Amino acid sequence: MDMAYTHTGSAAAPAKAAARETSSDEMLIERIAQGDQLAMRTLFGRHRVALYRWLLRLVRDEALAEDLLSDVFLDVWRQAGRFQARSSVSTWLLAIARFKALSARRVRKDAELDETIEATVADPSDNPEIMLQKKNRDALVREALNSLSLDHKEIIDLVYYHEKSVDECAQILGVPSGTVKTRMFYARKALAELLKSQGIDGLAA
Repeated sequence: MDMAYTHTGSAAAPAKAAARETSSDEMLIERIAQGDQLAMRTLFGRHRVALYRWLLRLVRDEALAEDLLSDVFLDVWRQAGRFQARSSVSTWLLAIARFKALSARRVRKDAELDETIEATVADPSDNPEIMLQKKNRDALVREALNSLSLDHKEIIDLVYYHEKSVDECAQILGVPSGTVKTRMFYARKALAELLKSQGIDGLAA
C-alpha cells in the first residue's frame, strides 16, 4: 500500500466527509479487508489523533510515535480480514499500538512512560485569575500522575482519557478483568492521596 501516515495532514478529501460520517468503524474494516484505500484513509482520520497521543505517552518521542502510528495502520491494512469484532475497533487499534510501543520500549531501555492529561479547555467566561488557577491545577495533576507507577498511569489513561471499560482495558493490556479492577482501585487511591497532598480533593467529572 503506497500510503504515508503522519499525525498531521489531511486524512481524507473534503468531498468524502459525508460518506465518512455514515460509515461505522466495523464497516470501514470490512471495506479495508477488500482493499478499499478510501476506507483506510477514513479510519486513519478518525483515530489518528487518539492513537498518536497514546503512543507518544508510551514512548516519549514524537518521531518514534509517528513511525509506530504508521506501523499500526499498516498492520490494520494487512490484517483487516482477520478482525472478528470481539471488541470495538478502537480497542483493537489501541491493543495493536500498545504492543508496538512496548516492543519499541524494550529496544529503547531509557524510555519511560510519561503520562499527561488533556489540558482544561478555557471557558471564554473565565477571567484571567480563574484561568491561572486552572492552569496551575492542571500542572499539579500532571505532576501527581507522573508520580504513579507505570501500570497505574497506563490504567488511568485508558479509563479516563480513552474512556475504556474494564473488559476493554483487559483486552488491551492482556490481563484478567480482575487485575484491571485491582490496578484501577489502587491507582485511584494513590492519585487521590497525591492530589490531596497538593490541596486538590479530586478530579472534576
